[in-house]
Amino acid sequence: MTNDALDPAALRRYLIANDVPVQGELAVELIAGGRSNLTFKVSDESSAWVVRRPPLGGLTPSAHDVGREFVVTEKLYGTGVPIARPVALDVDGTVCGAPLTVTEFVTGRVYRHKDDLDAVSDEELAANASSLVRVLVDLHAVDYRAVGLESFGRPDGFLERQVRLWARQWELVKTRGADDALSEDVTKLAAALAEAIPRTSRPSVVHGDFRIDNTICDPERADVIRAVVDWELSTLGDPLTDIALMCVYRSPAFDLVFGHPAAWTSPRLPSADTLAEQYARLSGRDLSDWNFYLALANFKIGVIAEGITHRAQHGAKDVQNAGEAAQAAPEFIAAARNALK
Repeated sequence: MTNDALDPAALRRYLIANDVPVQGELAVELIAGGRSNLTFKVSDESSAWVVRRPPLGGLTPSAHDVGREFVVTEKLYGTGVPIARPVALDVDGTVCGAPLTVTEFVTGRVYRHKDDLDAVSDEELAANASSLVRVLVDLHAVDYRAVGLESFGRPDGFLERQVRLWARQWELVKTRGADDALSEDVTKLAAALAEAIPRTSRPSVVHGDFRIDNTICDPERADVIRAVVDWELSTLGDPLTDIALMCVYRSPAFDLVFGHPAAWTSPRLPSADTLAEQYARLSGRDLSDWNFYLALANFKIGVIAEGITHRAQHGAKDVQNAGEAAQAAPEFIAAARNALK
């Protein structure tokens, strides 16, 4: 995949042209890839960086925007939210034919699979979850105007646009006919969500995909978050969508979307209710419309699950769990409808 997705020689020329000191040839290692952006560790004789680019096939609008990642992390860097230092942005795709970002490599531990948690005690896991909630609260407390992100999104009408976005996304990625029962359920769900939209909470920067494996933890202390990563879905909007999505990701059905037993679905971690209560207490935000946010989050993950199968059917060779993801879509759509009842 490296040759097709990232040419080390082209990247080296780009870094040097952008005044990034490079010593010797670059070594490239794929860290993660498949359903989201491809992530590489790139190193020379003395330094290391992380390079991210969109996947090779089956792209959907707005789902793999590495340029947004760079903009928001560049502005948030230094605010107290843990961020990897931004280095360079190739928005024109001169290196690999698609936009590409370069950040510093943060040494740490990523808890991606359930097995990764085996070496962590229950007390450390509880402390990690508390730290994750605290990071999310701190992110939502950033004055986005003060850091120059006032044009990063449109907070007014955010929830309405989210409902429309994921309804449109379903039409783009659905692998079932219009008369399929699930398609009918999605149509009804989108209409019900549109009718139930609450008054928007105080707007903030939202991450859009926040959970344990989108952070890098200290190698020795699970409760210390060294960097939040995967910002391609970030925008200005309703912060309660972030915490709701974080909670819905705790569903065991997310294992089918993830493709492996996910660390964040582990029963050893605090429950979704506990996470929501902690967030409400620390942030002071009102969760009286919580069921709407849970429904929207389930809707979103259901569409993402369907999108994984869509990518596989349209030639993406890096998707191994298309069948399992297709099974997860109805579960999340059903959970969304139940949340609204």
